[in-house]
Amino acid sequence: MKLRNIKNLVFGSILVVAFASCTKEFLDVEPKGTYLEENYYSNENQAYSGLIAIYDVLGKESRGFENMVTMMNAGSDDHHAGGGGPDDGAGIHAFANYTITASNIPASYWNDYFQGIFRANVLLSKLPEIPMGEGNRTRFTAEAKALRAYFYFQLVRMFGNIPLIVEPLPTAEIYNVEQASKEAVYAQIETDLEEAKNGLPDMVNLATEAGRFSKGAVQALLGKVYLYNGKNSQAAAELAEVNGTPGGTSKYGYRLLDDFADLWDFSNTFNSESILETTNTNQSNADWGFWGSGADEGNSINIMVGPRSYVRSATSTAPDFAPGWSFNVFTDEFFDVIENDPRFDETIANLKAFEEAGEIEYLYGDKDTGYYLKKFMPLNSDATTGGGVKELNYQQHVYMIRLADTYLLEAEALGGSGARAQALLDAVRARVGLAPVPVSVQAIWNERRIELAGEGHRWFDLVRTGNAATALADKGFVAGKNEVLPIPLREMENTLIVQNPNY
Repeated sequence: MKLRNIKNLVFGSILVVAFASCTKEFLDVEPKGTYLEENYYSNENQAYSGLIAIYDVLGKESRGFENMVTMMNAGSDDHHAGGGGPDDGAGIHAFANYTITASNIPASYWNDYFQGIFRANVLLSKLPEIPMGEGNRTRFTAEAKALRAYFYFQLVRMFGNIPLIVEPLPTAEIYNVEQASKEAVYAQIETDLEEAKNGLPDMVNLATEAGRFSKGAVQALLGKVYLYNGKNSQAAAELAEVNGTPGGTSKYGYRLLDDFADLWDFSNTFNSESILETTNTNQSNADWGFWGSGADEGNSINIMVGPRSYVRSATSTAPDFAPGWSFNVFTDEFFDVIENDPRFDETIANLKAFEEAGEIEYLYGDKDTGYYLKKFMPLNSDATTGGGVKELNYQQHVYMIRLADTYLLEAEALGGSGARAQALLDAVRARVGLAPVPVSVQAIWNERRIELAGEGHRWFDLVRTGNAATALADKGFVAGKNEVLPIPLREMENTLIVQNPNY
């Protein structure tokens, strides 16, 4: 059964366990109609449901108003937060102008990933005793560790100082958890991924298993983790296996798409450039009543980046974009960076030009430049014909890692020099018809900025390379503080969690 088709089964069958403060009376009530954690994992099917529940947290990348892509874009130098006004989404605007605090940061950026870690820990603790085939036991264990590693990687990159929890915690111990060092967290991430590599198939069967971790995806993630942790030689070694010969097909079947535009075709899912991809579907029939609750499965980025009250003239040649909420408009500065690049037309929807030509009308959002994020702009033809509201049921998948990303990461890990680094950079540029430029770390960073624009990478790249304080100074970024986010206030109430410096 395809992973993308079974997500709706998750919450109907998965165990109900919560990190929550409860009165003794509530704890004494025997639940009815639900599985208890201690007796749920009795067979392989239930283990599989538990695994899919962990995978579901990957949806944080693109689902709900508090998704990763639009939030991380807003904090970068390439985007304004946008939206209807400066009060349209307090958290995203606070990140964009660096007034973010423990009180206004959306808590889900902490909570959602720890929920995924909790689910992984429970499944890992149960798998050794579940009556099931050894092959699937090994694979499920590897997938749970890879997912846990991914969640920890997201958390340590955002918050820096986080707890390290690798087994289920008794309720009495939840409030006594302390933060671990970043070194310890990275060590656990690397251990999980190294152990996961050997328990996974090199590639997955896209007809039946699309969306699940493969060995290639784990190696790509591990290479990225090593680079972030300053282990460049190890990063280059892992990424070289993923990338293969620059411009060719790797041993895992990865290959750059011939046409950059094909990356953004709604129907072109799990293509040869996709290494790790989160799925979105209209099958949950998402409606406003439960949007962002974890039960919705549509891509929220689409509606968030669309233009407000967009209307075309009768003879307009402009795309038939669906109206949206105008978040993540590009800055004038980024427009100048990409204006003459072949990737411009697939990256930026230049509504300013269409409006000046009298072909469209739309309402300006906050700090509206007229330069919209086309990679995720919804077309009316992409709207769902199923149940739920169309705004919440767009089906565009989102790349978490794609091959052009890993090409440039490997080139950077190689120190931005040498024949292979040059070939990797050349391949990314050649795909869009650009001539080679001499390879250097700066040239690689410049290429990442344009190639991956709007995909949520830029802020992380600026922070890890030490360029954030300079690039984001005009937005209010403070060195020694804003390299990490503040820990949400409620995570520190009655706990041993300590706030990040200078917040």
